[in-house]
Amino acid sequence: MAELPIPDLPPAHCSGRFTISTLLSVEEGGRGPYTATEGSSCDSVQPTHLSSSTLCSRTFGYNTVDVVPAYEHYANSKGVGDPRKGRPSLADLHSILKVTGAWLAGMVWPSPGVCALMASSPLSPQIRCMLNIWGVILYLRLPWITAQAGIALTWLIILMSVTVTTITGLSISAISTNGKVKSGGTYFLISRSLGPELGGSIGLIFAFANAVAVAMHTVGFAETVRDLLQEHNSLIVDPTNDIRIIGVITVTVLLGISLAGMEWEAKAQILFFLVILVSFINYLVGTVIPATAEKQAKGFFSYRADIFAQNFVPNWRGPEGSFFGLFSIFFPSATGILAGANISGDLKDPAVAIPKGTLMAIFWTTVSYLVLSATIGACVVRDASGSLNDSVAVGSPGCEGLACRFGWNFTACTQQQSCRYGLSNYYQSMSMVSGFGPLITAGIFGATLSSALACLVSAPKVFQCLCKDQLYPLIGFFGKGYGRNSEPIRGYMLTYVIAVGFILIAELNAIAPIISNFFLCSYALINFSCFHASITNSPGWRPSFQYYSKWAALFGAAVSVVIMFLLTWWAALIAFGIVIFLLGYVLYKKPDVNWGSSMQASSYNMALNYSVGLSEVDEHIKNYRPQCLVLTGPPNFRPALVDFVGTFTKNLSLMLCGNVLIGPRKQKMPESRLMADGHTKWLTKRKIKAFYTDVVAEDLRSGVQMLIQAAGLGKMRPNILVLGYKRNWRTASPQSLEDYVGILHDAFDFKYGVCLMRMKEGLNVSQVLQAHVNPTFEAAEHPKNGTGTKHPLAPAVDPTTLASEHQASTIFQSEQGKKTIDIYWLFDDGGLTLLIPYLLGRKKRWGKCKIRVFVGGQINRMDEERKAIVSLLSKFRLGFHEVHILPDINQKPRPEHIKRFDELIAPFRLNDGFKDEATVNEMRQGCPWKISDEEVDKNRAKSLRQVRLNEILLDYSRDAALIAITPPIGRKGRCPSSLYMAWLETLSQDLRPPIILTRGNQENVLTFYCQ
Repeated sequence: MAELPIPDLPPAHCSGRFTISTLLSVEEGGRGPYTATEGSSCDSVQPTHLSSSTLCSRTFGYNTVDVVPAYEHYANSKGVGDPRKGRPSLADLHSILKVTGAWLAGMVWPSPGVCALMASSPLSPQIRCMLNIWGVILYLRLPWITAQAGIALTWLIILMSVTVTTITGLSISAISTNGKVKSGGTYFLISRSLGPELGGSIGLIFAFANAVAVAMHTVGFAETVRDLLQEHNSLIVDPTNDIRIIGVITVTVLLGISLAGMEWEAKAQILFFLVILVSFINYLVGTVIPATAEKQAKGFFSYRADIFAQNFVPNWRGPEGSFFGLFSIFFPSATGILAGANISGDLKDPAVAIPKGTLMAIFWTTVSYLVLSATIGACVVRDASGSLNDSVAVGSPGCEGLACRFGWNFTACTQQQSCRYGLSNYYQSMSMVSGFGPLITAGIFGATLSSALACLVSAPKVFQCLCKDQLYPLIGFFGKGYGRNSEPIRGYMLTYVIAVGFILIAELNAIAPIISNFFLCSYALINFSCFHASITNSPGWRPSFQYYSKWAALFGAAVSVVIMFLLTWWAALIAFGIVIFLLGYVLYKKPDVNWGSSMQASSYNMALNYSVGLSEVDEHIKNYRPQCLVLTGPPNFRPALVDFVGTFTKNLSLMLCGNVLIGPRKQKMPESRLMADGHTKWLTKRKIKAFYTDVVAEDLRSGVQMLIQAAGLGKMRPNILVLGYKRNWRTASPQSLEDYVGILHDAFDFKYGVCLMRMKEGLNVSQVLQAHVNPTFEAAEHPKNGTGTKHPLAPAVDPTTLASEHQASTIFQSEQGKKTIDIYWLFDDGGLTLLIPYLLGRKKRWGKCKIRVFVGGQINRMDEERKAIVSLLSKFRLGFHEVHILPDINQKPRPEHIKRFDELIAPFRLNDGFKDEATVNEMRQGCPWKISDEEVDKNRAKSLRQVRLNEILLDYSRDAALIAITPPIGRKGRCPSSLYMAWLETLSQDLRPPIILTRGNQENVLTFYCQ
């Protein structure tokens, strides 16, 4: 395989294996840099550039350039074909090896730190998720929800929430194990799966939702502190403002902890976790301790079957008294499942830690919610006065309610709806039930503060990742990182400002539903990401976590959307409106990112399926589309040609820009690989919907033959060859003239239509050649003098520079106003001469132009012929109503114009004096482009017709916006290339507007039948 000559050297020993000298070559006859000396071995330590021991260890002991698989070879992969550190390139293995110090430096083993990445504990994500789930709702609202919805429906609310979160947890686990997860958490997962369009919008929403969640948990904490102050008659101002004051102070302290770094924040979270566990144990112990009189006055009677039965069914009260109203209040407590994913950048191995931690957290928190709902529902009645004076004898008359059976009369406060205690009225019921109330208060503090702290850390990190991706303007300011861990201090400050704004609402039940919709939107997108990645069948979708289902993910996405609208339909519409707006912005801006998303995989799948399906569809004239192979060379050299074809093929048919690189394959292949991407980006920037392809060939004609035969895919293959007119044909080399006309013959041989474009100022606008210019078309002309002098070949330009270069403007980019498009349909070529101007006239810039059709005719039958053409055009439904008959088309042209034509062909004549055919062939040997006197005479009428047609064009179409005309066809082997070019030159000379010489392949492209 490799072109590596083996030098004649003494055999060297390497523990019984080949040495480097047997595989590496001596370059150009010299001694190679790695030639081993006699007696070298793999165990020797010689001061060479690459020791034998290194090679032996990297290649199972065999000295070869090939290397064994290693972590570094696959790290930080971006696009297909990107070079990898440490792995030799294909050229290193296949061509002559040129070893450099830089190449050797890249050949390194994974550092010990790489192996350390393989082990991490899922404890951190599990604790974070559990702390976020065990938030303010658990302590302050779950008992109240149980009183409203009853134990049965509360369990249904919990299980519905857990269904959504479990499915989402499985989706997160699948996505997070499908590659290395970096910082950015949920945003990173969605954006790298679905792409920047949906990922960016959901990233902003999720960061905002986390910032609002900080406010929700802080308000829960402030509410508890306010209640404690109220019990001791020590309010600061009033109940509402106290929540605001305490909340702002609390979130400021939490901000300070967050800014202190992740180490302090992690230590605080562990402390909070221990406090919550102790508070749970304290609560469960309290439920089995016999109730004191004081607790009984507040509605607690230990476990009672009657209480359980009464609280098993719902008892709706207040404005939130509905199933979905309570669901919207409870659901934010389930959103904590993303806490582990949000700190993915700080985990040693997110792919292991996130799945285990998230799913274990969901399980244990679900158990705790169900146990808490059932136990407190079996111990506490819904209404209690809290007054010890309400104790009565069991069975006393006038006493109503379940408490009467236990010796308490709460009838008065129940009827007046003034009860302060009981599940329905007292948010601190857990504290009242527990064995030691202050521990529950400590648990509330731990749960609320830990959740607030987790959200306060998550939001800036998600937002920082979003800022670094630069998907949206004006937000990059907040993405700057500080310190060793690149802490987003500006993001922390932004989160702090948003949290303070929502803390000022000071109403927990009003803040919770706002968060629910945003989190449900995030969950829907996460589940859809997993589903979409699964159905694309991309080979890159290989999650290590296998316990997921694409249909379960789709179900989770659908349920999340349905629940959004059932909770608050207007909030759901606002959330979707924001997503759609941000999605539209990213689609419009098209950020330069490539994340290998499932959207890209889906695009490929759809394109492949449709292309294969199209191959099974029979062609029909009604579905004919002009699919163009445009010989542009480098597209930026001939922008007018690109713009012309791009105008009528945009959103309609295939356009393929072809470039033939002439020269040795080894020399031109690197240029081809380097420039192809730049040309594609140039077309994209110019908003031309086209493909670019190039071939390397020994000469232009063979390269174009390759393109004609191989371009396209299935039914999406070109059927028209478009090229620029060769202006320098008189001064160009005879062979290039032969090649140019030969390309036209080749196109007709392959059943292509042909379209030549000529502009008075020329087509080539390049000043400095950036790639090889095909000399057969025309030399690069100076834009001012148009002399056709060649510039020296310039080195290949970087693709990014090529794409960002100044875009030259052309006539096809400007409004044409009320000019005319003149069609000279002189010969019936199947209708292509009519179709292209019609498609051009449908575009906005050409829409005001009037289309005129000119056809040849006889002066004594003008009316009949005009009516016949008008009738034919009306059947084609092209909308061409102005038809002109040219009765003087066969008149003899002016003598001065005939003389000019004769002077044009004079340098190319053989001047054989009508010698016999054998003599003429002998004279023509080696110069087939020469014109014999017999050929001049035989084609005299056809030549004069071109002269006359030019006179007609100058008379009728001097001020047209565009001229389309059917050119003559030179018979292959009978019409010399110089004579044919003289016809085209005469036909199109001295015309100011662009002229399009269009000739179909004599097959219909228009029909007036409906089937």
